[in-house]
Formats: sequence, structure tokens, C-alpha cells
Amino acid sequence: MENNQPIIVKRVKKTAGGHHGGAWKIAFADFATAMMAFFLVMWLMTSATPEQKKAISGYFQDPIGFTESASPYAIDLGGTPTPAPERTLNPDISETPESQPDEAGVSTDQIENLAEKMEQERLELLLQELQNKVEENPELQRFKDQILFEITQDGLRIQIMDAENRPMFALGSANLQPYFEDILLAMADTIRAVPNKISVSGHTDAKPFIGRGDFGNWELSSNRANAARRTLVAGGYPDEQVARVVGYASSALFDREDPFNPVNRRIDIVVLTKKAQRAIEGEQGAGAESSAQEPAPAGSPPVPPADALPADQLRERLNIFETGNSPLDQLNNQ
Repeated sequence: MENNQPIIVKRVKKTAGGHHGGAWKIAFADFATAMMAFFLVMWLMTSATPEQKKAISGYFQDPIGFTESASPYAIDLGGTPTPAPERTLNPDISETPESQPDEAGVSTDQIENLAEKMEQERLELLLQELQNKVEENPELQRFKDQILFEITQDGLRIQIMDAENRPMFALGSANLQPYFEDILLAMADTIRAVPNKISVSGHTDAKPFIGRGDFGNWELSSNRANAARRTLVAGGYPDEQVARVVGYASSALFDREDPFNPVNRRIDIVVLTKKAQRAIEGEQGAGAESSAQEPAPAGSPPVPPADALPADQLRERLNIFETGNSPLDQLNNQ
């Protein structure tokens, strides 16, 4: 009896009419509401027409302007289309993206000016990269006095000129000297990094060419320009990026005071701006004609005319003197 532990009895006092709490009722109500919404959505999906579904999709993509996103009508599931808010339409004004101002309020002229500025900066960076390549390459550095870079209104012009003791071609032919071929291959590796197309032109001095038949400086300059193009393509430059190949003979002398100066014998490669490219392709013929009439700076070749023939037609016409074969056969033989 002395070791007996006290016994503690806990009694819970219950009241009549009690309940187990109301939290489950709130959860059940939320569940019922969600199920009702789910079945409502399912019913809408099965009863809505394809046009109404597009309108619903447009609303969730752009709640503010959903009437213009997918359907000309506001969302209406009652079967009667509700016209969208009326817009003032002028039949004389075409509602195209070009005629509508953008969100920032920038005009088309400002966009074009910005694009031209960015293109100018890209060409300047390309010029700097080409100059660095010439300075860093020991093989090219020996001929840096024969390579001239400059930014013109048509783009970045690369002029590779003859020297008295270092001609680019064999005498009276379009066969490239090895050093000139190395220069062109190095240029191709760099200028292909930009999307701009190029124009290749050949020039001779004023010394009359004594050859067979009617072969003269015009044919020689065009053949040399085409030979330079083939070398660029062999160096990895895309052939479709060549906008034009043309020969000028001695009509655009570099040294006008001395027509027989070897520097007049040269190859010009112009990395074209988009504006100059469109002029060559004939998309802006009128603008190109006005720009072609502007006087060129001293020592610079004239701006090529806008209606110049494409490269393939020029090659066909200028190489017809070669053999009795057709111009197409002659091109394939090259």
C-alpha cells in the first residue's frame, strides 16, 4: 500500500448539441467552386466556334488590343458578332507597317540614317582590321605601299596597284603573280566576314596594248578583274556576293598627270554599302543616275553608272573576243 502511485483521471466535459468544427465546409466549397469553373471552361471549349477560340486566344495574348490580334470581333459567345471599335480608315492611305509610326515615334528617315551610320561604322572596323592584317602579316607588309584603303560614298575601296618592279599580272595577260594572289586570298578571308556585296574593277595605264585582233586595254582590264574575282572565290569568298565585275581600261586613271605611271594599273575591290548595292542592282535607278553625275575627287575612278550590266553579262560581252566558242563556253572554260 505504501508503494501505490496516485491515479489521475482526466474527464472531458461535453455539452449537448456540439459539432466537429467547420473547416471542412470551407475546403469543400472551394473544391465545388473549382469543379464548377472547370466544367464551365470545358463547356465553353466544346461549344465555341474556331473564330471564338481565336478571339479567346487573342485576348490572353493581348488583353488590351485583342480585337486586332486574331479576329475582327470582340469575344461574344451568344452567336451575334459584336463589331470591334471603329477605326478611322482613309482609302488613300495604305495601312502598312511603313506608313505607321512605331511605338518610339521614330520616323523612317531616322531609321535609315541610323542604319547607314551603323553600316559606316562596320566598314570602318573592316578597314581597321584589313590594315592590321597587312601590318601583322610579314608577307603582306612587304607590299603595303601597293595597297590603299579608303572609305568612299559607295563603301570601302581597296586598291591594289602595280609597282615598277612588282607587277600584279604577267605582261599583257590576266595571269596573276603569286604575291598578288596571296594578297587577294588574305583579303577574301577578311571581307567575307561582313554581309556586304563587293564590286571588282580592273584598270590599265594609257599605254596602247598591241595584241591580236581587236584585243585591247578594255578586254585586258575586264579579264584581269574577272581573274581577281576567281581568286577571291577560290579563297572562300561567296561568288553570289559579287555584285559586279567590270573593266575600265585607262578611262579612270589614278595618276591623271602621268597616264603611263604603273600605279594606274590596278584592281579595285569595293565593299559596297546597301545603297550602292541597290543602285547597281537597278532598284534605285534614278537615285543612282544623280549620284553618278557628281564629280569624283581627283585621283579617284568615277562612280559606275546605275544601268551597268550585271557581272555575268559583262563577262559574256567582254570575253567574246577570245575564241570562236560561244560566250557561255568561254566562261565555262575559265
